[in-house]
Amino acid sequence: MRKRKAWSILLSGSMVLGTLAGTTMTAAAEEKPTYKIATVRWTDTWPTDYLYEGIMQQIADKVGINIEWQVYYNADWTEQKSLLLASGDLPDAFFGSICLNATDVSQNKAYFLDLTDLIEPNMPNLMAAMETAPELRAIATDRDGRIYSLPKKLPLRPQLCGNCLYINQTWLDNLGLEMPKTLDELTEVLKKFATEDADGDGDATNEIGYTNSAGQTLLSGDLRNILFPFGTMVSRADNYMGLNGEGTPVFMPMEENYRDAVVWMHDLYESGVLDPEYFTQESSMATAKRQAEGGSQVGMITGWTADAEAGLNGSQFTPLESVEGPDGNHYVENASNFLDISDRELLITTKCENPEKLLQWADEFYTDIVSLQTFYGSIPDQVSENEDGTYDVLVPEDGSSLDTSAWSHSMRDFGPKYMTDAFAEKVTLPADQGDGIKLAEDAINGKYVTEDKNVGLPMLQYTEEELSRINQIGTDIYKYCEANYAHWVVDGGVEDEWDGYIEQLKQMGVEELVSIHQGAYDAYVANME
Repeated sequence: MRKRKAWSILLSGSMVLGTLAGTTMTAAAEEKPTYKIATVRWTDTWPTDYLYEGIMQQIADKVGINIEWQVYYNADWTEQKSLLLASGDLPDAFFGSICLNATDVSQNKAYFLDLTDLIEPNMPNLMAAMETAPELRAIATDRDGRIYSLPKKLPLRPQLCGNCLYINQTWLDNLGLEMPKTLDELTEVLKKFATEDADGDGDATNEIGYTNSAGQTLLSGDLRNILFPFGTMVSRADNYMGLNGEGTPVFMPMEENYRDAVVWMHDLYESGVLDPEYFTQESSMATAKRQAEGGSQVGMITGWTADAEAGLNGSQFTPLESVEGPDGNHYVENASNFLDISDRELLITTKCENPEKLLQWADEFYTDIVSLQTFYGSIPDQVSENEDGTYDVLVPEDGSSLDTSAWSHSMRDFGPKYMTDAFAEKVTLPADQGDGIKLAEDAINGKYVTEDKNVGLPMLQYTEEELSRINQIGTDIYKYCEANYAHWVVDGGVEDEWDGYIEQLKQMGVEELVSIHQGAYDAYVANME
């Protein structure tokens, strides 16, 4: 009887201890803070499971927080965003620069925490990254000298991180032509593409030298692509601004080299090189011509990679080494300081309690190993960690492209990121997939990037008043430039009408527009020091 009573007491004690232990564990779990974070995905066809698995879950566990992700999709986000900002019913944070643009932030700055004094005590990894890459601090620093959002620098990027030109090697071979080395040689090749039986089907009238599609930013796109040999590069598709040879911001559609480029384009149009539907067709029509069954109908294309633009016809195309332009220079698109580096990758709202803890979580994203996995996917499923300390990005087993896999299993371009050059050298990409192809092709034209040439205008910070003025002045100016570009390419006359065109731009306020960008660029340069 005593043994049974003793055992009963012992059992009761164990149950009490177990209950206390369970209560303690439950309490600990309850004490782990939960943060509501909004993010935007390009499409709902991409899964979001990875948000609660792999490296994303590991980071949350390490810091001791829970993340409740609020996922939106780009197709509906503009309307949803407006309602969200108008209501003031905000999440604790917005993750990814796709969420909020510069105007959203400037007009609603009262919603967002000033992070300036919180970064140093909570984010040693970001502090180290800013020391090594001062452009991270420069892009994140508002015009009032404060920091309201966290930056990123994409890893494993080529120097030529924008589109490049590809020429139809099959057509060159069919016509017995050499790869063009100068602008004159390129012009001659394109004219032969358009007037001879380049595709070998017996019909010399169904070939197109170069095609494009109508749109408000057609001119901006051409400045960054086919007009390259004239040194017309602009970083942004929406403001037509670039840096001239002296490193000064300029409005490219009023520069003399732009005028010369338009004269050349008119010659291409008159010679039948440019698609007759260049300024009228939808993008799907241009794509259909590049990706035509049985072989591309186009002699030269522009894209991230040839297959991205020409589809199954991508194998017809070879990267075109930058031809020598009229001034003797070779121009390429090096816009890494705009395309690869940005702010607004994490904004913390005033709704957030204990933002320090959330910043400690965000700081983990600025490590090499995390940046690798938030760009391609987690170890071991999307990335292999080798015994010698190197890493292999894996080819998707489901037959999809690496680019699709990366967007499906990681934040990819969005969110805080930074990878050191030393670590990047330890990472191997599949040679026959998007990023691997791009890095390999970088050797062809990367040699033309120098500190004083082919470096684009970086992403800049503007005041709310400046953004308002840019919208007020810029909208009509851009439309005017686009309309004149189409007119001059088709009808000619740019030389005779140039002075009047420049005078009209000045009357529309282009000098104020340039001055605003110059001030923003000066502030960026000052923050780099």
